[in-house]
Amino acid sequence: MVIQPKVRGFICTNAHPKGCEAHVNEQIAYVKSQTQADNKPKNVLIVGASTGYGLASRITSAFGNNAKTLGIFFEKPPTERKTASAGWYNTAAFQKAADEAGLWSKNINGDAFSHEIKAKAIDVIKEELGQIDLVIYSLASPRRTDPDTGEVYSSTLKPIGESVTTKNLNTSKRVIDSVSVEAANEEEIQGTIDVMGGADWELWINALNNAGVLAEGFKTTAYTYIGKKLTWPIYGHATIGKAKEDLDRAAKAINDSTSSISGQAYVTSLNAVVTQASSAIPIMPLYISAMFKVMKADGTYQGCIEQIQDLFKENLFGTSPRLDEAGRLSQNYKELADSVQDRVQAIWDNVETETIDELTDYVGYHDEFLKLFGFGVEGVDYDEDLSPLAEINNLA
Repeated sequence: MVIQPKVRGFICTNAHPKGCEAHVNEQIAYVKSQTQADNKPKNVLIVGASTGYGLASRITSAFGNNAKTLGIFFEKPPTERKTASAGWYNTAAFQKAADEAGLWSKNINGDAFSHEIKAKAIDVIKEELGQIDLVIYSLASPRRTDPDTGEVYSSTLKPIGESVTTKNLNTSKRVIDSVSVEAANEEEIQGTIDVMGGADWELWINALNNAGVLAEGFKTTAYTYIGKKLTWPIYGHATIGKAKEDLDRAAKAINDSTSSISGQAYVTSLNAVVTQASSAIPIMPLYISAMFKVMKADGTYQGCIEQIQDLFKENLFGTSPRLDEAGRLSQNYKELADSVQDRVQAIWDNVETETIDELTDYVGYHDEFLKLFGFGVEGVDYDEDLSPLAEINNLA
């Protein structure tokens, strides 16, 4: 079949296998071109390994640090008539490159929130790796099923206290309009914490620790986005913000529970980037488009792979980790600089539909969005008739 993007609102319903492979290979080439910290992880578990920051973490671990990687994800496989999800093709491309490089790499496709997948991962670690010295937690999901009670929690993107009406870039119509979001109730706040907070991260670390597969002095980090004043009404000081606060709680709990093996747990604050999750959040398409315009002009913008490469080198395995006031590893300091935020605010205040392309880098935003699904990648023939089928080394 000839595969062209099928975009509906803020999602793309298909993906391109060769485009995803080319995008993964671009990231691998970048990491291989960089210098790394002297201290390196050897055996890495990535929970949420198939897209975005999780995929970048896997690539950096393997191709920058020569580590063995076990990837956990929940992706849709292809059929003869339908494409797989982008994460499936990303993993197939990563696996192919890892095999060619002689790097140990295994995959488990399933519900990472379940006890079953945790037990499967532990079995693989015991049989083939012995112990893990780095655990990356990079899950993004709208729902989570409690593995003990079976209750399904749902997350919401809502402000707290009072409703919010704010400027918005409507990506379906490509116009500047406004969006109103009602305030969350207590059930919605708690549901968002239950899905996007630190509960499952804790369950993973507790399961790994109880099984004796965490190495002495192991490190773990969960990724978050904090933002600043402009995004706080619907992000930082909203339901998602409460979930992010719970990650801080979980980091402290993990440090306490693994103190006997000198465990180190951190929340990492990263830049805003175009992901499948961020494109669904009101405010973020306009904010990111404006931020692209400012930071690209300054030469300071970094995508997922550049952020994670620097995180490993400077913070996770560097000699002088950069911490923010809450004790999080800080990779977002360039974005949050007043000089950047002031100019983003000025764009926000002045942009109208007629000046989207002049004042923002929405073109860059849209290009990055399509790349998530393997479209618009340089060197790929998008008129080629090809099979959507692709295999991964799936242990589940």
